[in-house]
Amino acid sequence: MKKVNQHTAVLTILMLFLSVYGFAQQLESYIVEAANNNPEIKAFELRYAIADEKVNELNTLPNTEISAGYFVSEPETRTGAQVARFSIRQMIPWFGTITARENYATSMADAEYVEIAIAKRKLSLAVSQSYYKLYGLKASQKVLEENIQLLETYKTLALNSVEVGNASAVDVLKLQIRQNDLKQQIEVLLQSYAAEQNMFNTLLNKEENAIITVVDSLGLPSEFIDNTQANLELHPELLKYDKLFESVNLSESVNQRELRPNLGFGLDYIPVAERPDMSFSDNGKDIIMPMVSLTIPIFNTKYKSVTKQNELKQQEITSQKEARKDKLQNLLQSAIYTQTASRLTYLTQAENLKQAKNAEEILLKNYETGVIDFNDVLDIQELQLMIQMKGIEAIKNYYLQTAIINYIAN
Repeated sequence: MKKVNQHTAVLTILMLFLSVYGFAQQLESYIVEAANNNPEIKAFELRYAIADEKVNELNTLPNTEISAGYFVSEPETRTGAQVARFSIRQMIPWFGTITARENYATSMADAEYVEIAIAKRKLSLAVSQSYYKLYGLKASQKVLEENIQLLETYKTLALNSVEVGNASAVDVLKLQIRQNDLKQQIEVLLQSYAAEQNMFNTLLNKEENAIITVVDSLGLPSEFIDNTQANLELHPELLKYDKLFESVNLSESVNQRELRPNLGFGLDYIPVAERPDMSFSDNGKDIIMPMVSLTIPIFNTKYKSVTKQNELKQQEITSQKEARKDKLQNLLQSAIYTQTASRLTYLTQAENLKQAKNAEEILLKNYETGVIDFNDVLDIQELQLMIQMKGIEAIKNYYLQTAIINYIAN
């Protein structure tokens, strides 16, 4: 007998493992589907593509300036009259300015990329929590249906007892009323399930009435997972602030380079008409004049202001990061506490259910002797239902908190 019990225990553990593994695979497929179909994530990806393309926009020189003019009144020179004037100018930013702009644009693109990771995590959390709520509703419905069948068995016993005079018709009516009450609860659960199903399909960007496959039963992992030492610094929500801080640094680098002079190179070409009344070697010789220019930001109040703004932005980002880190830490601790409490609640309810089953067996044995109190039967049935519902609620809450912990710590 002991050996048989060991085999049964091993089989139970194996079935629990397969159930948890199968549900994890199923949920993961829904999360991947949601990420592929979600329009918000697509919008973030497009924003990243735009920010990434911005790098190419900044990897350019200022526009080349070309001008032309015609002398209405031609000025006379020794070699002839100047007919027109053609000019070309090209300004060049100070050395390293374009590279600094590219680095700044790249940092902003990196920040947008982190936003994609955050959006995917939030979507994964929403899909997971909605899935666990669906499980809770489905499991509760199943328990109610089982209890209705149990009451049907009790009603048959009551009818038999009425025939032999060991029970009254009132006992049968009480059992029927209890069945009707449970059926009404099932109807409420069906409505709640339909509403949650619509929400779940919306997250997957599917039709509201699309069929969802939800696991029949969920157990708890045999080992406790300690997440109290999770490294939050690697969380995308905090990495985003690091990227923004870096982008402000690079923005200041651009500001410092724009404070320096800009170089300009150009060329003027002036065609000269020949003097008809004279003959000499340079008669009608065109004028070609290379040009070099330098723009100096003498009034640099603008750049000093930008530097001050960047310093304030970095202080703001640092404060925002610390505030968000504290919030995530508190959320993590709360989730761990609730997860642990849910685990203890489930284990307690599992033990209570065993005791309630034992009480039920005692009542059924009394029936064999012809002595049964159907008020006790209703009390035991109600107690079992309450225990089962608490167990389902504990499992649901355990996995809801697990989803939050995964969002923060993994």
